[in-house]
Amino acid sequence: MTIAPAPARLVEIRTYRLKPGHGPRFETAMAQTLPMLRASGMDVVVFVRSDHEHESYCLIRAYADRAQLNAQQDAFYSSDAWRQGPHQSLIDCLQDYLNTLLWLAPDSIEDLRARNGR
Repeated sequence: MTIAPAPARLVEIRTYRLKPGHGPRFETAMAQTLPMLRASGMDVVVFVRSDHEHESYCLIRAYADRAQLNAQQDAFYSSDAWRQGPHQSLIDCLQDYLNTLLWLAPDSIEDLRARNGR
């Protein structure tokens, strides 16, 4: 009997480039944001500072599909907890950010989580 592989998951890689000198403030805002993201049901795979660019960070999240990504992010980013919480502090730190979406096997996602966790 052959076991079907687990379905691929949609992974969002969000890279942040900060304004110079805003690292500590950004990390404080993210320390508040990450538990909120997880509590909302999002699978936060990893959040790390770049090893080669001091003012860059990466947030990786995994979803079942695009519909789940849209539903979870719409609910979270429109919530009062986000808007009245760390939202503005985080936004004030950003020079820019970029989102990239790709499909990965669950084992690859777990490898990202294991190799980059803190």
